[in-house]
Amino acid sequence: MPFPPRFPSLAVLAFAVLMTAGCDDKKQSNAPRPSGPVEVSAITVEPGRVALTTELPGRTTAFRVAEVRPQVNGIILKRLFQEGSEVKAGQQLYQIDPATYQAAVNSAQADLVKARASLKSVEAKASRYEDLVRINAVSRQDYDDAIASLDQAKAQILVAEAAVQTARISLGYTKVFAPISGRIGKSSVTEGALVTANQTTSLSTITQLDPIFVDVSQSSSELLRLRRTIAAGGNAATATAPVTLTLDGTSQPYDLPGRLEFSDVTVDQSTGAVQVRAVFPNPRHELYPGLFVRARIEQGVKEQSILVPQKSLVRSADGSASVWVVGADNKVAPRPVTVGQAVGDSWIVEQGLASGDQVVTEGLQKIRPGAEVRVAPAKAPPAAPPAAAR
Repeated sequence: MPFPPRFPSLAVLAFAVLMTAGCDDKKQSNAPRPSGPVEVSAITVEPGRVALTTELPGRTTAFRVAEVRPQVNGIILKRLFQEGSEVKAGQQLYQIDPATYQAAVNSAQADLVKARASLKSVEAKASRYEDLVRINAVSRQDYDDAIASLDQAKAQILVAEAAVQTARISLGYTKVFAPISGRIGKSSVTEGALVTANQTTSLSTITQLDPIFVDVSQSSSELLRLRRTIAAGGNAATATAPVTLTLDGTSQPYDLPGRLEFSDVTVDQSTGAVQVRAVFPNPRHELYPGLFVRARIEQGVKEQSILVPQKSLVRSADGSASVWVVGADNKVAPRPVTVGQAVGDSWIVEQGLASGDQVVTEGLQKIRPGAEVRVAPAKAPPAAPPAAAR
């Protein structure tokens, strides 16, 4: 007696698989498929005038620094300022003992009086000899000697006058004045100290803080590239470009704008950088020499520049850049572009885009080449810093 099969036959299994596949195909054919354009945000690019800026680290430097030194020898009698205070140019700072220098002035004045008295005697003798030589009462040689003595007496007066002036200058140096206005530091001497002319140690140092310099270094290659970009746009870099300042380690900008003072013409051989100096007003003395800062310098203006947001730029593996552009048929396609300097959170597009092109800024992950899109309004790219009037 035959036993019943323990497993279904192959024919039965094949039939079951075909029926299941048919049902799945029917379900998939009935499932809704996505259709219609993809919604994206885009901007219409237009060329405009863009200020080219660069942000560089730097340090503040005093506008003027004067080391106060004595010009005569003597004992300090008085210190006439408070350490750390503000002083004005011409304000007396120290008093050196003037006794010996006053005596020198008195002696020089006495020599001057003596020289003038001698001149009167010689003048009278020369006048008499002038009359006598005409009648041959004196020899011509005696008359010439009298004239020579007269000239010597006049010269002695000039020497005495110069000695008086020198003595008075030395006496004036016993009063030590501030050469510039600014904040004076600590004094290196006290009353009773002996100082000497032209000593190496300064009595004190005066620093002018308003205005104040900011020295930054810019790469020579970056400076050359920037100038070429400016020249291609038909503009030249300004020698008095506006500068803004941010203290290092903070996001709070300094509220007073500065200006570019000069850009050096020599490249540092060790660093390959060019020295750039800006000057800032500092009426509240918030900036001190030696502070680390970041300076944003406007170095020129480029005409007819196209800006695109940085988020709309796509980089490939080889570093090339492209953007997605919406065509007239509302279909998108990638377009290679060449970008230059960053301005804020936008890029300057040097090649690849024209006026009126629509560039996708949001929804890049949902599109593919040739996809139909529906453009929604997008926020305009942040405006570039205003160009300074030329």
